[in-house]
Amino acid sequence: MSEIFFTSDHHFGHENIIRFCNRPFSDAREMNQEMIKRWNEKVRPKDIVYHLGDFALTHKEKLEAILDQLNGKIHLIAGNHEGAAMQLKSRFSWVKEYYELKVKDSDCSNGVQRIILFHYAMRTWRGQSRGNWHLYGHSHANLPDWEDQYCFDIGVDAHDFYPLSYAEVKEIMQRKTWVPPFEKAKR
Repeated sequence: MSEIFFTSDHHFGHENIIRFCNRPFSDAREMNQEMIKRWNEKVRPKDIVYHLGDFALTHKEKLEAILDQLNGKIHLIAGNHEGAAMQLKSRFSWVKEYYELKVKDSDCSNGVQRIILFHYAMRTWRGQSRGNWHLYGHSHANLPDWEDQYCFDIGVDAHDFYPLSYAEVKEIMQRKTWVPPFEKAKR
């Protein structure tokens, strides 16, 4: 059975992101190789990956070579740096600006966990008051996490350059102190 993974902001091929985000790589080639390795350590060929934008800043041909090495069926939520990816839309399962994912989960009261996927962090999102999660990128681990909200930065700079599985995301969400608004009103 395939697993679901989430990640963001690889910036494959982007030499300057190493300096901008203080990434521990000597150049883009080393960065690309290490991120491909870490991706494939977790993601199998039939797994599903939701990439929340800024996939690559490189030429189309170089991005094709990177995509050839990555496991999984990749769904791309477009970020603000997708020039090469937009030239290779057919290499992704789909490309969208925003997506509301429903994951079957028997631990949820209705058997479904809803996850709002967007490149940018939102202060409010659909279903926030009902426990819907929000995953985002773009901030490169520079936004403080809200411990009382079901949201966080899924980008590689926040997770040691690894994608996170649904189970890992769920574990992080379970550590949060979110309280439904109608319960807060009772207090």
